[in-house]
Amino acid sequence: MKRLNHNYFPVSVVLLAATLLSACTNDRNSPGYEYMPDMYRSPAVEAYVDYGMDPFHYGDSTVLVQRNTPSARMPVPGTIAFSQDPSKVQYNLPYQVEKTDEGYELAATLTTPLAETEEEIARGKVLYERFCDHCHGGTGKGDGPVVEIGNHPPPGAYDGALKDLPEGKMFHSITYGKGVMGPHAGLLNKEDRWKVIAYIKILQHGEEPAAEEGDNTSEPAGDTVEETAQSDNQ
Repeated sequence: MKRLNHNYFPVSVVLLAATLLSACTNDRNSPGYEYMPDMYRSPAVEAYVDYGMDPFHYGDSTVLVQRNTPSARMPVPGTIAFSQDPSKVQYNLPYQVEKTDEGYELAATLTTPLAETEEEIARGKVLYERFCDHCHGGTGKGDGPVVEIGNHPPPGAYDGALKDLPEGKMFHSITYGKGVMGPHAGLLNKEDRWKVIAYIKILQHGEEPAAEEGDNTSEPAGDTVEETAQSDNQ
């Protein structure tokens, strides 16, 4: 019995070596052989989608129908999110200005509902650095990394071409996007959009306030599903 084990030992070593070598490759972009690849690249899971059925057992057509059917009901069109803070109610109301050239011009009449305190402006700076700095630059000169490194056409400077841009038009542009800038309604709720604008207004005058200590610790709240859906439908 011991002799038989010794005969299997070299074979086991060879098989192990072959397995290890199979993971090697000359292609630097290839990870080689992967054990449990789903551990490396987990599949993305979309909201409101049921991934319960396995196509191996049920077939691709059945699974495709299931994955195209929402697993949860969307809110009724026109639904307004509830707020227990009366001062925040206005931020849950739908944005009524349409995504048109006429709507953009009409937005010039809008004014900020914020008091624009130092705390709100400081919070606006934090949000600006997260969502705007990469294109518009730290001081709003239109010289962010996307422009300087990526050779992307620069946006107008806030103390230059955009110096007199009304705050309402800024809100409209952040909500729907403008030119090559995409919409940010799904990234910033209405209140945070106005806070970003409060900071941009400082940059329009060539100034830059100091950030409040500890202000950059809080995460920005995104739009509710209701608000994002309404913005997309306008």
